[in-house]
Amino acid sequence: MDLFSRSWAALRTAVAGLPDQDFAQPSGCTGWLVRDLVCHLIIDAQDVLITLATPAGAPPTVNAETYWRVEDRPPTGEDPLDALTVRLAAAYEEPRLLTFHLDDVGSAAGRAAELADPGALVSTRDEVLTVGDYLTAYVLEWTLHHLDLIAYLPDAPEPLAEGLAGSRTMLERIADVAFPASFTDKDALLVGTGRRAPTEGERAELGGLAAKLPLVLG
Repeated sequence: MDLFSRSWAALRTAVAGLPDQDFAQPSGCTGWLVRDLVCHLIIDAQDVLITLATPAGAPPTVNAETYWRVEDRPPTGEDPLDALTVRLAAAYEEPRLLTFHLDDVGSAAGRAAELADPGALVSTRDEVLTVGDYLTAYVLEWTLHHLDLIAYLPDAPEPLAEGLAGSRTMLERIADVAFPASFTDKDALLVGTGRRAPTEGERAELGGLAAKLPLVLG
């Protein structure tokens, strides 16, 4: 839960430090500008608040790893919900309105996570899991989206090293694969999830694993 809070705080701090012109830059999410990604983070924060306020009376059906599904194909940006996010982001008109809303809702989500009982059961996406597992799963969400945020912004701060390491381990467990030890945690996440193509040297190191990539999480 501590890593959830610190990863989330690092991501929100990175957004807060962006100059206005960066919001019009592309992000690492196909079809989304940085402003669209920030709007998605607002929706993510709302989802955290909703989930933490949705207790479950049934036993867990998933844990931090099985919460994630490996999809058949990468997103194209044409999904109706993705398109809605773009329209919502445009409605903010000014970056400061986006950052204000993210700080407002995001801070509330962070406080709710810190106050939650890690052993309590909650329901989301028609599944039941502990609060601890839910927040652990979201470390991967925050870390990948932090990488998406800075994909074309070389001066923006990187995700936490602990978040990168934990997310790599989680991705390997989700897909039951192991990336070569020569891969940095960041490169394992970027190549593993299809956020960038492997170099020829990386492809050779991946061997048979290359045919299984990208691992598209949903």
